[in-house]
Amino acid sequence: MGILTFALNVTLDGCCDHREGIADDELHDYFTQLMDAVGAMLWGRTTYEMMESYWPAVARDEKAPRAMREWAQKLDAKPKYVVSASRHDFPWNNTFRIAGDLHEAVTQLKEKTPRGVLVGSPMLATELERLGLIDEHRFVVHPVLAGHGPTLFQGLERSRRLELLSTKRLASGAMALHHRRVDAK
Repeated sequence: MGILTFALNVTLDGCCDHREGIADDELHDYFTQLMDAVGAMLWGRTTYEMMESYWPAVARDEKAPRAMREWAQKLDAKPKYVVSASRHDFPWNNTFRIAGDLHEAVTQLKEKTPRGVLVGSPMLATELERLGLIDEHRFVVHPVLAGHGPTLFQGLERSRRLELLSTKRLASGAMALHHRRVDAK
């Protein structure tokens, strides 16, 4: 069974608004490497629609910066799964809908994806964390104080203990942190 990894950018004050990070080539390369290591992506509908509205055009844009275009092209080819009760059509390449019982559906996705699954939706990740389905967390913490939300894991009922596996300092001053659930060993 593959592992489910939640990966996201976050500011020092916990904001996970995608517009607040330092989106340079090194950051795009970092997330491209994470994506290369897994077999599929998993998003909620809102994140999917945000990604769908931007990245397919970047993948086709020959003038796009190298790191962004490489991320976009690899993302375009990667299987993408979307949790949605309201949307049924997903025209972006290799996109599939997940419906029904979330625990059962994501467990089945992990079972059929031995290389693992990368989830990048904050609200979906909160629900997956409630269900005990997230095995690892990969956060890039940016040296930014956003002063607003949304923040990670809003409404989580109880704390979770994580073990630090590695850190990497990016040139921008951001820190890439890799954690695993303590009970996931």
